[in-house]
Amino acid sequence: MPSFPASRLANIAPFHVMELMARARALEAEGRDIVHMEVGEPDFPTPAPIIAAARASLESGCVFYTPALGLPELRRSIADFYQTRYGINVPAARIAVTAGASGALLLALACLAEPGSEWLLSDPGYPCNRHFVRSFEGIPIGIPVGPQSNFQPTLADLETHWNKRTAGILLASPANPTGTMLSGEQLAAMADFVRHRQGQLIVDEIYHGLTYEGDAPTALQFGDDIFIVQSFSKYFNMTGWRLGWLVVPERFVRDIEKLAQNLFISPSTPAQHAALAAFAPSTIDILEGRRAEFRRRRDFLGPALAELGFRLTAKPAGAFYLYADCSGLTDNSDRFARKLLETVGVAATPGLDFGTHAPEKYLRFAYTTDLERLAEAVDRIRGFLG
Repeated sequence: MPSFPASRLANIAPFHVMELMARARALEAEGRDIVHMEVGEPDFPTPAPIIAAARASLESGCVFYTPALGLPELRRSIADFYQTRYGINVPAARIAVTAGASGALLLALACLAEPGSEWLLSDPGYPCNRHFVRSFEGIPIGIPVGPQSNFQPTLADLETHWNKRTAGILLASPANPTGTMLSGEQLAAMADFVRHRQGQLIVDEIYHGLTYEGDAPTALQFGDDIFIVQSFSKYFNMTGWRLGWLVVPERFVRDIEKLAQNLFISPSTPAQHAALAAFAPSTIDILEGRRAEFRRRRDFLGPALAELGFRLTAKPAGAFYLYADCSGLTDNSDRFARKLLETVGVAATPGLDFGTHAPEKYLRFAYTTDLERLAEAVDRIRGFLG
């Protein structure tokens, strides 16, 4: 007799940060004032040129299905963006517009993961990645990473964990929850390692543009056989529009197209027309101003948390997170986060969401609220600890 739900669900945990956010919203509904530092979502509105492009497309009646891989003109715009920002020629034919970066990851793993194949992931890392692998009957294998390697896997880690069942690795640079990056030399060495073992490399670059000591190198510099996951959510401030893209090695384009046709039909048409304005110079000027503001927030919050007793063992070079060691303050970051929310109304994400490697030692603070509110959060935490 069949048993429901499917057995794969046993290994798919809830997205804890979303549940914590739901509790924070419930407290707000009761009249509590909550400082939100839990969810990785920019607090800035979508830039006005993008809104204007969406409005114009809606008024013209452009609301029908697009090709499964996206509007041709948007794919060309993305290709042009790689040439402008990175000096790399990426054919528009290799770009698939997707339903957010999540849709891109689902398409890539639906294309690549075999039942029982092993996929290497950093631990801590973005929580959904291991569940995406599991959804297609693959086996996620966490590589424990910590301060000694800047919370990124090393080439030695790949050599240790790779075996005959390993199909590939998913890297993220800048990474969630730590904001740390891989250098071009590291990316090149890892791409070469995976290539020589006939595996597949997927690189999450959704926080590109939100880097603070220079632009991040794209893995596309180191081979056209790499899947690149990107998004309009973070740098472009379009989280709720649910739009991203996948740069696909040429030999997989038709396979990705077939999967996109069946799984999604097409990405959101209004969102795609809106995104045509994302690369306009006027939009980029707005976004670069916001990048500077994120840097100011990071540079305020890091020292402020350190003064309270948190240890910052890796300075984030990108994204908008601080992954803070709270082991000097508590032996259970999950319990600490819940008490912090309930007692003083500060919402932060416990390490439990990001893997099994020392999660009780860490809290992730997202600096996705303005400096005044960040200062308020610091004052509340000081009182909580007092």
